Amino acid sequence: MEQKNKKINMVTLGCSKNVVDSEYLMKQLDINGWKVVIDSNDPSVDVAIINTCGFIADAKEESIDTILSFVEAKRKGLISKVFVMGCLSQRYKAELQHEIPDVDGYFGVDQLADILQSLNTSYSFSYANRRIISTPKHYAYLKISEGCSWGCSFCAIPLIRGKHISKSIPELVDEAQWLAKEGVKELILIAQDSTFYGKDIYGERRLSELVGKLSEIDGINWIRIHYTYPSGFPLELLKVMGENPKVCKYLDIPFQHISDRMLKAMRRGINKKQTIELIGRIRREIPDIAIRTTLLVGHPGEIQQDFEELVDFVKNFKFDRLGVFTYSHEEGTHSATLTDDVLLDIKQQRAQQIMELQQEISFENNQKRIGKVLKVIIDREEGGYFIGRTEFDSPEVDQEVIFVKPHGSKLVPGDIVKCLIKSAEDYDLMGEIIK
Repeated sequence: MEQKNKKINMVTLGCSKNVVDSEYLMKQLDINGWKVVIDSNDPSVDVAIINTCGFIADAKEESIDTILSFVEAKRKGLISKVFVMGCLSQRYKAELQHEIPDVDGYFGVDQLADILQSLNTSYSFSYANRRIISTPKHYAYLKISEGCSWGCSFCAIPLIRGKHISKSIPELVDEAQWLAKEGVKELILIAQDSTFYGKDIYGERRLSELVGKLSEIDGINWIRIHYTYPSGFPLELLKVMGENPKVCKYLDIPFQHISDRMLKAMRRGINKKQTIELIGRIRREIPDIAIRTTLLVGHPGEIQQDFEELVDFVKNFKFDRLGVFTYSHEEGTHSATLTDDVLLDIKQQRAQQIMELQQEISFENNQKRIGKVLKVIIDREEGGYFIGRTEFDSPEVDQEVIFVKPHGSKLVPGDIVKCLIKSAEDYDLMGEIIK
């Protein structure tokens, strides 16, 4: 396929795993002479590639709306080609081809080589773990595995991404060393289930060993762990988090629910008692840890008593960070065989009630930070202010620290400074740099 300007617009929707997939593709395009722009409105861009999300109903709708907007741009002659990749395309390729035939090609989650072939471009295996970093240059996501083997009743990820497949430790260390040379200081480990890492290729979970190897890399200052799974949680990881100064005292662990009825219905492989014991163990071994969790409300069969149990759970454990999803039927999952018997407005009311409660908890937690000196990584500068994060906060999803840029400061994004917290709101901290 010959293009006059060889310029491609890469549009990425959904989670951080999609971000990494897009970054791999952009590097392959770059080494083959394509100029890649990200989420661009540049009228000279001739080709658009949309990396879609198909996880839940809202994400599907956003992906379809985005595809339609680029197809309309193609009809108006503003661009010549539209390609679609990712989760939505993986799962609904036939339906999309029928409903939106003006797209020039639909590709699944593991078809980067096929996309390149459609652009008369070949895949280079020597650049297989190299990327164009689309996040701010001082942090990057490191995808340590693909797929998931758990089979939660409500989740379509195994249907889309397949069973869990880990990358090897040497492969990940090589990629992380390259990222460090590119200026990355914070590695954010991601997977569908990061705590299952290594089980498939080594016969045992080896996340702790991997984290230890990554922490030896010069230039990497922070390592943050996302997407851990509560059932079978590798407790040896807590020792690494407590003792290794490069590992952020931050844990992203989606509990989804606390009612035994709902945990069983969701096929989570853990019960209420085990969940409470796990949280207690985590907080005993790492007293100052920040725990982020996500919850799911409105699953089939959820009654008011189950929801009230969930509210009490949030009240009692006062999580540092929390998000809520409302249940939606996903074809092919076990839950989709059940009656979706919780009304939409009830689901939304329950989600809103928990988020209002969490707002109060977050404000209360933040007040305890006032007067403390915390390490902060600078993310950006805006109008005379630096905006950054503590080790207790992940980019995009968590709160920030805002502080005045010192006069004559030569600090830049990626620098880590000490900051005295002067005041706090429900989702932001305000402070000043301590020299």
